[in-house]
Amino acid sequence: MYMSSRTYYPTIGLEVHCELKTSSKMFCSCPNDPFHAPAANSYICPVCMAHPGALPTLNHTAIQSVVMAGLAIGGTIADYSEFDRKNYFYPDIPKGYQISQYKYPIVTGGSVAGVAITRIHLEEDTATSEHMSDRTLIDFNRAGVPLMELVTEPVIHSSMDAMQFGRELQLLFRYLDISDANMEMGQMRVEANISLSPDPNTFGTKVEVKNLNSFSVVGKAIDYELKRMEELYESGRESEIIQETRGWDDAKGATKSLRVKENSAEYRYFPDPDLPKLFLHTMFDLETLKSELPELPTEKRIRYESSYGIKSDDIELYMYNPRFATFYENCMIMIRDPKQNAQLLSNYICSDVIGLCAEFGEDAVFAHIECSDMVELIEMISAGELGSRGAKDILRIIATESGSPRGIAESRSLLQKNDTEALSVFIQTAIRDNPEIVAEYKGGKTAVLMFLVGQVMKLSKGSANPGVVTELLQKTLAE
Repeated sequence: MYMSSRTYYPTIGLEVHCELKTSSKMFCSCPNDPFHAPAANSYICPVCMAHPGALPTLNHTAIQSVVMAGLAIGGTIADYSEFDRKNYFYPDIPKGYQISQYKYPIVTGGSVAGVAITRIHLEEDTATSEHMSDRTLIDFNRAGVPLMELVTEPVIHSSMDAMQFGRELQLLFRYLDISDANMEMGQMRVEANISLSPDPNTFGTKVEVKNLNSFSVVGKAIDYELKRMEELYESGRESEIIQETRGWDDAKGATKSLRVKENSAEYRYFPDPDLPKLFLHTMFDLETLKSELPELPTEKRIRYESSYGIKSDDIELYMYNPRFATFYENCMIMIRDPKQNAQLLSNYICSDVIGLCAEFGEDAVFAHIECSDMVELIEMISAGELGSRGAKDILRIIATESGSPRGIAESRSLLQKNDTEALSVFIQTAIRDNPEIVAEYKGGKTAVLMFLVGQVMKLSKGSANPGVVTELLQKTLAE
């Protein structure tokens, strides 16, 4: 993480592009599924390939998805919006311009993870390029896919905060079910606008770093740029910090200059004459849409903390793993004494169940483990009938073979012994065989009691209840 050697003030703003999860492209009926297309350039038509006379039509679902995102972040939904032509030539833009939005975005304002949002607008994605040694191949399956762009205010001041914002935004999109937002697949791409200034009241010269494809790369690129800028300041070469577009070279762990930054005027924006104007307050019942929003991550965190009182690390795991969260909640509905067992249940799900899923696969494990079995197991542990070792063994059996926890425990002699008479035999043996340890304990070195507990557990082949053993040992040694 970037740490300034003297007082410099970093300012960061992010632009996030996210492909929306719709059945068809933004302006035509071609499938929006570029990753599963049977071949390159198979999901294309005259509209997305810009053939003469082909006219675009609006994807209503894509527009609604952006409206939902705006409502979820507390933004203002515009009454009037329109699409513009953003003119520039590049091989992955078949029309020679991109349909985007300029003056009238769908959403303004709002915030995510404490970061103020400037705007959210909608545009079409470009084709994908495959660069080879002697040529570049273009696949237009992605051209025209609905692409949501979110722009933050320049209010981020560290790479850590930028990465946290990105993760929270990705989580929000997934909870809204408007995008899978998979960065490795290019469904979510981040561009960082970075500046550094010795004056807290003045922005430094802004540099844009484009197409960052993971949150760790976002952090590395920001830290690299801030360090590069500081070194230029320190050596008196701050004039070399120019407004430009840079790219990230992962192999070198550094940014590189791509081109001098264009100004928006160079794109020659003008309203697209082939698309209708949008009167969003008429198109959508905003109050109904807002009431139909799913539970959002911030709301879910609050509910888990207030209803279950489990560790924050566990809550975060459930935020990012809905299948485990649903399993936990369904178990909590069934469990007796939920206040006592909420954390115990979560401990076994967040460690053992997830570990088994990593080993055998989620589908295989959840095909065997029923909520009722998990609840029975936790209640047996809570009642002192099972130790942690026996519980882990039973859970593995259930995850691979199914079965009743109690039935498995009884058939495999895994139930803990709480019978004081039976345990007394093991206790007396441990005391007899370890006179030096007993002498140390009676001499005031009480920590050695755990050694004796371990000996009793060994004699009982793990079937003794450690709590009962500890209590009986203390009582016996006090006599």
